[in-house]
Amino acid sequence: MQNAATTIFDPGFLEFLKIHIDVHHSIYPTVPPQGIYFEALVERTFSSIHKPMTVIKVGGTTQPRYEILFEDHRISLKTETGKGTKSESITITKLCTTEKEPWAPESLKARVLAHLSRYDTVLMLRAIWQPNLMRYQLVEIPVPLLKLLDTGTPLPIGKRTGRQSLGMDVLRGDETVFRVHFDASDGKCSIRNLRIKNCRILREWDKERPKLAVEAAPDLA
Repeated sequence: MQNAATTIFDPGFLEFLKIHIDVHHSIYPTVPPQGIYFEALVERTFSSIHKPMTVIKVGGTTQPRYEILFEDHRISLKTETGKGTKSESITITKLCTTEKEPWAPESLKARVLAHLSRYDTVLMLRAIWQPNLMRYQLVEIPVPLLKLLDTGTPLPIGKRTGRQSLGMDVLRGDETVFRVHFDASDGKCSIRNLRIKNCRILREWDKERPKLAVEAAPDLA
């Protein structure tokens, strides 16, 4: 795991964000904050610590839907909170959308790299489901790590007729750091099996879940 001391997120920010997530958990113990709800908690955190930030809402299919500018750092916010969340690896279900033609390896990689150039770091909230517990993680994913996808060539996978999905393992030396997948059905680029040891765990803590809540927990994506 990379040294958390190099992060732009200081202890005060992380503490207040944890407090806001804990409040959400106390109300919704089986529904971790996803998407716009996590974004709202991050906004509230910056307000709580009186740090200036700018919310940038942008359009377009390959652009981040939501971005924060803080001290000249462009931050993309992501969540991974489903029951299938793994402790040792990260999945980014939708890094961006790349549905434009041509559907070719180099064109797809170029669009993803253009997307990644729009921000400097990724802040992800993760929820790892454990018996009677929810383990929360705040993780910083370095953008240069994701840009390693430029080092290989995605190949066709699956049995779909017509336009085929593409995928490849992304290597750094002899290490497989993640797998990139281009879905031909919806044009999404996803990142799978991103090793968490190559990211920064900024904060990690457990919250109890009521026994009845464990039984009724929804299967979040």
